[in-house]
Amino acid sequence: MFVDRVKIHIKGGNGGNGMVSFYRAKYITHGGPDGGDGGKGGSVIFVGDEGMNTLVDFRYKRVFKAQNGGDGEKRNCFGKDGQDIIVRVPVGTVIREAESGKVMADISKAGEEKTLIFGGKGGKGNQHFATPTRQAPRYAERGRIAKEYDVILELKLIADVGLIGFPNVGKSTLLSMVTNANPKIANYHFTTLSPNLGVVQGRFGDSFVLADIPGLVEGASEGVGLGHEFLRHVERTKVFIHVVDAAGVEGDDPVENIRKINHELEEYNPELLKRPQVIAANKTDIPEAAENVVRLKETYEKEGYKVYPISAATNKGLDELLSAVAMILKDYPEDIIFAEDYEEYDEVAVDVDPFTIEEVEDGYFVVTGVGVEKMIGYTNIDTEKGFAFFQKYLKEKGIIEALEEKGIEQGETVRIYDLEFEFWK
Repeated sequence: MFVDRVKIHIKGGNGGNGMVSFYRAKYITHGGPDGGDGGKGGSVIFVGDEGMNTLVDFRYKRVFKAQNGGDGEKRNCFGKDGQDIIVRVPVGTVIREAESGKVMADISKAGEEKTLIFGGKGGKGNQHFATPTRQAPRYAERGRIAKEYDVILELKLIADVGLIGFPNVGKSTLLSMVTNANPKIANYHFTTLSPNLGVVQGRFGDSFVLADIPGLVEGASEGVGLGHEFLRHVERTKVFIHVVDAAGVEGDDPVENIRKINHELEEYNPELLKRPQVIAANKTDIPEAAENVVRLKETYEKEGYKVYPISAATNKGLDELLSAVAMILKDYPEDIIFAEDYEEYDEVAVDVDPFTIEEVEDGYFVVTGVGVEKMIGYTNIDTEKGFAFFQKYLKEKGIIEALEEKGIEQGETVRIYDLEFEFWK
């Protein structure tokens, strides 16, 4: 079964909690704090697997969770780190955040690894909070809660050249004649129900991967026919071979058919029409094709599309067509990669989750709460953008106002989980 789009849920492992503990031994009645730190949670790592060519396995398992870190222990013992979870996907898989649709990662090479979620940091044990004036701290940090997402996996085939065109124009026949692929071929629409790949060997230059993209009909970009399901597979394609039935066997106009398919490409993604495209006028072994080949050349060669008369069934013109495509590929060497555009700050909303502020000792305030903990765990304070978001969060959440109501003064200390800073307004 060919499956090229699935939705799954992924979650990193939470960090283990720090330990509150004090050293106890014979003849020692007031040992100092010795609570150990919690272990780091496991990460979620995606890996490109060249042995996979479909996402069908994700139909049966949709939730992937890394292991939580262990809690800290007495005598300064660290908790055990959680195990990472490795999610293997086919090469060419694009991972999108489900709600926004933004790209989080593009697995475009075999063995490529992308860590989508890092495990939560372990909380610090109470030994870290001892000071000359606070020698017996009775609190420790909780482990950081790791991120979790619903994500969409989209398989976009890695192919150098794509065969596009209406059903039953000879794309599968052409693929079978120039590669070792064995697609299903029959004289009716939608014989091909999933993309087929084949490798064209190097007598036309370097070898390249050729894909038969099925299901393109008028209205495909709006979900008509099978095109909406398979248009995504043309997005990595560097060159298009636009196959058209020059004989008009089914009574339609080949000149208009090219316009219709190109319109669907433009509606789906305008960038696709900027890529090189050649026209393969197929079925020229039928006498009625001659007049249409002339019309195709008159119409499209002035627009920059080279027209090659071919007969896929008899091998006529295929060498010339593939040689031209190989020459185009030499000038188009770079791979098509989808840029990551999802940022961690997109996911942290300023909400109304409750928080608490406690003055644990004179001039030392501790802020806790689910929303605050999540914000600290997701935000990199060391970056300019992260620090600006942190300041905005404290203000809009009402934490600054609440601290002032508690009587905080300039220069006094605020602690939000493992972040400690002086209060200045």
